[in-house]
Amino acid sequence: MNKNCTLYKTTEFIGKKWTLLILLELYKGKDKWKRYSQLKKSLQKITPKMLSLRLKELEKEKILIKRISTNKFPIKCEYALTKTGEEFIKIIKDIKKWALKYKVKNTFCEKSDCKYCEL
Repeated sequence: MNKNCTLYKTTEFIGKKWTLLILLELYKGKDKWKRYSQLKKSLQKITPKMLSLRLKELEKEKILIKRISTNKFPIKCEYALTKTGEEFIKIIKDIKKWALKYKVKNTFCEKSDCKYCEL
């Protein structure tokens, strides 16, 4: 495949381990902004180094935005999806529909929106 191919370039960051799950965690729940510690708690098996790396990569790609609150100590970093990231959630939902249809039978997932998933 040609390295200038749009799909090749896109899969370079989207196809990395943890990327889709990080985006899904940012989408979930009622709060738009999530702290690093919240993401780490939700993604229990990810290492702190890997989470930091993926967050930086996704910020660079403008899939998420980071804000730093220095009002109080300790300093807080929070993350939220950009419009681009929110649009990508639609693709993640399409992947879920495909998986439910062809690969993974899961009654709970069939009946629930990922935004409110507590699994």
